[in-house]
Amino acid sequence: MPQDRLKTALDAHVRDLEEAGTAKGRELIVTRAHPPTEDRSARFELEGFDGRRFIRMNSNSYLGLSFDPRLLEAEEEGARAYGAGPGAVRFISGSYDVHRDLEAALAAFHGREAGMIFSSAYATVLGTLVPLITPDTVVLSDELNHNCIINAMRLARPRAKVIYGHNDLDALDEGLRAHEGKAARAVVVTDGIFSMRGDHAPLDRIMELARAHDHRYPENVVVVVDDSHGVGAFGATGRGTEEFTEAAPSELLIGTLGKAFGVNGGYVVGDEGVIRFLRESAPTYIYSNPITPGEAAACLRALEIVDSDEGRERLARLRALTRRFEEGLGRVGIETIPGAHPVVPLMIRDTARTRALVEHLFDHDVLVTGLTYPVVPRGDEEIRTQINADHTFEDLDRVLEVLDAFPG
Repeated sequence: MPQDRLKTALDAHVRDLEEAGTAKGRELIVTRAHPPTEDRSARFELEGFDGRRFIRMNSNSYLGLSFDPRLLEAEEEGARAYGAGPGAVRFISGSYDVHRDLEAALAAFHGREAGMIFSSAYATVLGTLVPLITPDTVVLSDELNHNCIINAMRLARPRAKVIYGHNDLDALDEGLRAHEGKAARAVVVTDGIFSMRGDHAPLDRIMELARAHDHRYPENVVVVVDDSHGVGAFGATGRGTEEFTEAAPSELLIGTLGKAFGVNGGYVVGDEGVIRFLRESAPTYIYSNPITPGEAAACLRALEIVDSDEGRERLARLRALTRRFEEGLGRVGIETIPGAHPVVPLMIRDTARTRALVEHLFDHDVLVTGLTYPVVPRGDEEIRTQINADHTFEDLDRVLEVLDAFPG
């Protein structure tokens, strides 16, 4: 069947994205990865740039575990024991004992009754929020929440949506008050760490607000936290924003296995009854294969490392590296949003200069992520850098030298 008219329409859409500056553009293809050594972090070769080895300052592998030989060994052993893939969705024959063991370990790590794993954190958010939000639910969401939360709200079609200003607790309080008696259930959803800025939600105060309004909603005020960037990288023992803010446990906590844990997949932990409901209701769980048994085995090994003295040492090193880089940015005159999380934004606040600096860093073998207007508002243009525990102080000093040499 001819597709000429469809292709014309789709080509026009892509051109519009390119002209608006929102197209993702060409993907860089990694052709080889060189594991970290004692004196340098991992280096990556890219297709079309033969002979060059790049340092990644835009990786979510915060604890530097993705190259850890213990994880590689666990994944290989899991694959040999169970096969390369699960072969089915969970409720048919795709549930393996290693999946169950990982879910129990994640629940215990977070002090919850039960947990369930998904193919990704994005799938976890969709699979959690969509069945939890009914036509008689008001959803209250931070304006800087991740795209997965935004799309989950669109799919769920709640009675009402309140998008409150970033970390504006007065606005959240007002939104809860405004819908008392108008909705049976309230769902407050927030990122733990806001991935573009590295700042965190005041979960302690959000939980206090939710409890204060809870008795006015027949089906409770339910707090859902997506702490994908926080778990494993934030808090004294890596338990994320909840630990850092000393907050009461949220009803549902979502995390990822593909960032600090260095593997793949997503998960949610909470009350056993709620998790049982989600197993029966979450479409991205019921109709999608889980992570592979090998990946689950590697995740279990990563969790053991994080929840140990070694894990706490890695976290302490990560914080020290983050401080070193933030202090260096001050010396070279680049504004940042300081904080304990290893997302360190370079607030360039100009689209052309941001793009030029990204290109300058690339020319000097440094990979970063630039965010320019209209992806972000004018004046908020930035380069997001991310510190990993396998970075060295020499790595960071080199990046700072490149930044200091930028002629723009």
